[in-house]
Amino acid sequence: MTEYGTQPAAGRDPARKGTGQDGSRHAVHDNGAQVSTGKETAGIPDATIPELVIISGMSGAGRSTAAKCLEDLGWFVVDNLPPALIPTMVELGARSQGNVARIAVVVDVRGRRFFDNLRESLADLDARGVTRRIVFLESSDEALVRRFESVRRPHPLQGDGRIVDGIAAERELLRELRGDADLVIDTSSLNVHELRAKMDAQFAGEEEPELRATVMSFGYKYGLPVDADLVVDCRFLPNPHWVPELRPYTGLNEEVAAYVFDQPGAKEFLDRYAELLQLVAAGYRREGKRYVTIAVGCTGGKHRSVAMSEKLAARLAAEGVETVVVHRDMGRE
Repeated sequence: MTEYGTQPAAGRDPARKGTGQDGSRHAVHDNGAQVSTGKETAGIPDATIPELVIISGMSGAGRSTAAKCLEDLGWFVVDNLPPALIPTMVELGARSQGNVARIAVVVDVRGRRFFDNLRESLADLDARGVTRRIVFLESSDEALVRRFESVRRPHPLQGDGRIVDGIAAERELLRELRGDADLVIDTSSLNVHELRAKMDAQFAGEEEPELRATVMSFGYKYGLPVDADLVVDCRFLPNPHWVPELRPYTGLNEEVAAYVFDQPGAKEFLDRYAELLQLVAAGYRREGKRYVTIAVGCTGGKHRSVAMSEKLAARLAAEGVETVVVHRDMGRE
């Protein structure tokens, strides 16, 4: 995909208060969610009403990338949901007791006969006082043709015609929705990372995009983890396995951990690698990467790698990285 420039689009104020058909009012929180302050809104319980984003636009313009970005930011994303079911999805989210506070729905021409129901659903959402925004992904005909040709797939509306015929039909079908969009992003000359950056700027708020890390200990004799982004080798440290009184325990044991970090170079290695991860984490955020798996290995995955994983995860957590520790091979022998 090539670039994504943002165009301002006339639309509703996403921070307004909603009024239901029964006259109830809904206060909007900073995150866009609403809480009923009066009677129940028709069809939606007196509970937190999810914030809603509808992603639509031209096929090949980057809808999937935009949806994935919101998913990485913690949104509940539903792809190709028939428009008639959008109010039902919002109602289910409202009944989740705050567990689903933000919903993103991808609506496109794959829905075909369902697409005509979108305007009716939008009117229904407005009547219910639901805060919703429409993000429309746009692109030039030349860019769209180039993308479809590069993946050798037909346009979903071209039928027996050419790609340009399908693009023209889709553009006409979406013309009115584009006019109603709250945010129009032109993807003609941006790459995927630039689109993600624009979505982050719109929906991540003032906070830096979150990075989540999994720190996984493993044993080399059982093979490298296939999902590892980074691999750390702790086999340069003396193995507690050869200390009889430590052999039965794991790296979670305080005596084993003390033995590992009392070895020359252990603490220095932890300090230097934690510093390196700060640089890597900043780069991942810039490139739109939200998840990283750091595999820490020793021979059996029982002593050194476990102790190092625990310390490394604690360092990451102290830096504000949401971290999960997994000991893949501990207890396997």
